[in-house]
Amino acid sequence: MSAPKIKITYATLSADNPELHAAYEAAAAKVKSELGRTFPLLIGGEERRATETFRDTSPIDVNLTLGYFQKGSSQDALDAIAAARRAAPAWGRTPWQERVALLRRAADLMDERMFEIAALMSLEVGKNRLEALGDIAETADLIRYACDDLEKHDGYRRPLLSETPRNRNFSVLKPYGVWVVISPFNFPAALAGGPTGAALVAGNAVILKPATDTPYTAWKLAECFRDAGVPAGAFNYVTGPGRTVGQTLTESDAVDGYTFTGSYDVGMRLLRTVAAGPYPRPVVAEMGGKNPVLISRHADLDKAAMGCMRSAFGLQGQKCSAASRIYVERPVYNDFMHKFLTLTEKIKVGDPTQAGVFMGPVVNKSAYRDYQMYVDKARQGGEIAFGGAVLTDGALANGYFAAPTIISDLPLDHELWQIEMFLPITAVHPVDDLAAAMRLANDHVYGLTAGFFSEDAQEQQWFFDNIEIGVSYVNRAAGATTGAWPGYQAFGGWKGSGSTGKAAGSFYYLPLYMHEQSQTLVG
Repeated sequence: MSAPKIKITYATLSADNPELHAAYEAAAAKVKSELGRTFPLLIGGEERRATETFRDTSPIDVNLTLGYFQKGSSQDALDAIAAARRAAPAWGRTPWQERVALLRRAADLMDERMFEIAALMSLEVGKNRLEALGDIAETADLIRYACDDLEKHDGYRRPLLSETPRNRNFSVLKPYGVWVVISPFNFPAALAGGPTGAALVAGNAVILKPATDTPYTAWKLAECFRDAGVPAGAFNYVTGPGRTVGQTLTESDAVDGYTFTGSYDVGMRLLRTVAAGPYPRPVVAEMGGKNPVLISRHADLDKAAMGCMRSAFGLQGQKCSAASRIYVERPVYNDFMHKFLTLTEKIKVGDPTQAGVFMGPVVNKSAYRDYQMYVDKARQGGEIAFGGAVLTDGALANGYFAAPTIISDLPLDHELWQIEMFLPITAVHPVDDLAAAMRLANDHVYGLTAGFFSEDAQEQQWFFDNIEIGVSYVNRAAGATTGAWPGYQAFGGWKGSGSTGKAAGSFYYLPLYMHEQSQTLVG
């Protein structure tokens, strides 16, 4: 099905395009008619069955079986590493122009299949239709961005100075070899396909291990890479528990590099595990955030309220960039809260495949329980200004639905100001001045995203100069802390939010997947 002529991104405020909605709904009907199949591992170009499978269900209705996926074993993981190791030399020596052409074809296939993959993603992770369409569109754009970068730099082979006319010196970036991508549930396309595409176009052989909550979306990406012509073994897809497949992949000395997106604790454990290996190896890790928004007395409060609502509750707060701490200068606190509450009251929670629904369910039973636990803690320590309940009426009875929740009057030393809850819960607190807000914003192990609202130019520059964060936004009603797009906003974290100091979708990302060789030829 061809895509309608409209660009969906995370910053899209609305899309009243009838053609877009018709295409999505037709794709959703097709996807629903094909549910319940069993899907393989993909190792060395061959489809493989494990001894056990696991059931992939929808958080919209836990009785809905999306498909069955292989419960890969440690041996399956080792076999995937071996297949990638065999394929890596030839793939790495493939002319970079050919790799670029193949990966651009994979991106084109993702665009062609965008509506089907997006509809499946809505069922699998609970994304509303615009967020799901944005996820797969971003995946294709991330891959194209990596291809364009390699092309712009002529394959990253650059001449150096020559001592004499007979000396020729070059700097060449070469692939590491075998690269493992461990992707999360919340962006099951972009955070799987984006790094996979970058690693592949750089010349690495890749093993993709998706989150167990979202194997189906990742399989659809695997089909795109395979159908585009990526050689057998250069791309491998393995599913299964973290304690078997994941642990084997992360503990193997035969893996040359990793991309990981997930929690701080797991990411730090991976960094320590890899550091204990035979020699240093790269880990491109993004490990979450506890993202602040600062609101000045000089803010446009309508913009601020909209930006906070969209960033706090988009994808049910399950974004590493979600707005989970909001600090408001005291003179405008009450007015901001009124506007923020008014917008939040209008949020439609329900089946995310339906038009007009902004919030779907949280991803699984564990998240559902955590929501109730954190709400109880918030109620004991502060006030629930809005929400604070799971939703079980009618069509929501069999899913993991929860109300968007705003906490107020929570003491600033309460643990919920520090914990990344990854849920539709945000806390708001008045501050005496912006200096106090900045101290609170920076006083955290995380440093991923932050937002600021002020119409004062000096305050705007002050924010950029002082915030300790990787991704910063000022006056962004489309998303106070969320919505980065490749080529428009770089996305990467400082401090405990990231391991490289570089950001995806920007100038310095692709070289992370290569190491440098100096070449001198005399004669």
